[in-house]
Amino acid sequence: MQDLNDMVFFAEVVERGGFAAAGRALGVPKSRLSRRVADLEHSLGVRLLHRTTRKLSLTDVGEQFLKHCLAMREAAQAASQVAAQVQTEPRGTIRITCPVTLAQTGLGVLVPRFMAANPLVRVDMQVTNRVVNLVEEGIDVALRVRPTLEASGSLVIKQLGRSCPKLVASPALLARQGGVPAMPEDLSRLDTVAMSVTEGRTSWRLIDSDGNEHLFVHHPRYVADDLLTVQMAVLAGTGISVLPDYLCRDALQAGTLVQLLPGWRLPEGVVHAVFPSRQGLVPAVRRFLDFLGEHLKGDTFVA
Repeated sequence: MQDLNDMVFFAEVVERGGFAAAGRALGVPKSRLSRRVADLEHSLGVRLLHRTTRKLSLTDVGEQFLKHCLAMREAAQAASQVAAQVQTEPRGTIRITCPVTLAQTGLGVLVPRFMAANPLVRVDMQVTNRVVNLVEEGIDVALRVRPTLEASGSLVIKQLGRSCPKLVASPALLARQGGVPAMPEDLSRLDTVAMSVTEGRTSWRLIDSDGNEHLFVHHPRYVADDLLTVQMAVLAGTGISVLPDYLCRDALQAGTLVQLLPGWRLPEGVVHAVFPSRQGLVPAVRRFLDFLGEHLKGDTFVA
């Protein structure tokens, strides 16, 4: 069996682009690294690296061998982390990004509770609707709500819950514009509020219990690209709109909003966390993801 340390040395040399850089990262003399990699090649009976005075490059065999070395190194790191997490209290800074509305409703309540339970953890949260590049911007966890779990390349996705949007209106609007609609076709007589339009119009897809769909195309009277602003407009009777359940639940219970066409639903949103890798998660980030999994369940935020 090969010396596993030699496989790690080989992987570091390739990733760092040379023996000198790998030696500095590992705290091992360059000459020793070169000798260990040469011994590895000798024991395998194949050449792994092409060496020139200017650079190193992988042979075809070396490229395949590297994949296994990297997998072995990650597995060893994961094994060490399992033991470390048992005895290490979560600490350090977690960098999070979160959509505005989610931060101002559920997450804004949950993060202080998480911090109270983990007093050595700091949180740096960017509240933005912009799609953030986690790797480039040094973000540990991004919270997102999307119609589907998006393709994420090398990122890892953890599903947390679902958001069930509702078609809602104020009683005052309904009284002013002909009463509660009975069918999707009746919606055309009501003013609408939306977050975006294309050439002055937008659409909402309604689905009944049998799976039949109705596409309601309309020209909103009011357009605002912020959910809380849309919520305020609907409460004021400006028009009907689609709001996530967590943003209209209290108003529906209080009677200040009315759900329209309860026999029809809208496509759900998936609340999920995105993070760079399961390997190498520090205890604070892992604890935060577990906490979210416990408190973002179904279509509600668990108190």
